[in-house]
Amino acid sequence: MSTVARHDVVALGECMVRLSPPGPGRIEFTRSLEVDVGGGEYNVAYACARLGLKTAFVSKLPQNALASLILNHARAVGMDVDHVAIETHDGVGRRNRVGLYFAEIGTGVRGGMALFDRGHSSASAMRPEDVNWLQLFEKEGVRWLHTGGIFAVLSESTRATLRVALEAARAAGTSVSYDLNFRAALAGSAEAAATNREFVGLSEMLIGSGDGFRALLGQNAPEGSLQTLVGAVASAFPNLRWIAGTERTTHSGDRHDLSGFVWEMGEWFDGRIYRDLEIVDRVGTGDAFAAGLIRGILIGTGLQAALDFGLAHAALVHTTRGDTSQFSAAEIEALAGGAGAAMRR
Repeated sequence: MSTVARHDVVALGECMVRLSPPGPGRIEFTRSLEVDVGGGEYNVAYACARLGLKTAFVSKLPQNALASLILNHARAVGMDVDHVAIETHDGVGRRNRVGLYFAEIGTGVRGGMALFDRGHSSASAMRPEDVNWLQLFEKEGVRWLHTGGIFAVLSESTRATLRVALEAARAAGTSVSYDLNFRAALAGSAEAAATNREFVGLSEMLIGSGDGFRALLGQNAPEGSLQTLVGAVASAFPNLRWIAGTERTTHSGDRHDLSGFVWEMGEWFDGRIYRDLEIVDRVGTGDAFAAGLIRGILIGTGLQAALDFGLAHAALVHTTRGDTSQFSAAEIEALAGGAGAAMRR
């Protein structure tokens, strides 16, 4: 790796165009759609850029206006997109396209819903040779690579791409975080877990939930507390330095409790519980948590402070529409420090 890394955080994955009915409206009956962009890995790099880190996004897109929408969104916050592979669009999306997803926001007794339309996307056909990994990791330098289980299950070619990327990152001394991010629409739990085991074994940080950890361990998952479960994950994957995640209790579509934890080499850290969060949009909040945690580790705040910052970030992102963070480090630190919701003048 170069002496001074060009990139603090690089995210590898797919970014899609998001289309949502206004408010808590239904897709079936809407006459207008709000346009945004988002993707699990992309959201983390975007948030880290807003928090003052040097970030880059690595993916593959066709050369068309929807791809430009994503690239412009990234550039606006200062993200580097030089390593996004661009291919000629076939004109109709038979072989390559920008993935879409439609998001309904839950309210009351109705939960939210995501409807994916991402088949045959350029990102899902990404190949190892689409990126100059030596240039990225050895010549430019990367402190942290973030990726996850969504990109891993898209296709055999994305899995091949992940293998090469993670091996290049490890060879260059880059830290790697992997978010399990299980999506039933993309793969069955057994298939996703089998895929994830390979890549968790090449990572230093694992982000997930109790259900995700149980699926990862399969028949070896123990009964008992979350700490017991995380301990079993740590034993199964001794390469992991950190295991982290959020814990959520859903009271209604727009009222949740949120907390989280981090395990580091046998030491357990609990986060604050945000009770009765009023939810405007919960999509991307786990990514906000991950971004806050990664930022804290990279700038050396201490793990408890990084956890508190990540949870405050996630809590705030629940209050805005869209996948990506709209908050500054100062706003997040204020909430983490106990600030209330009184109007600022």
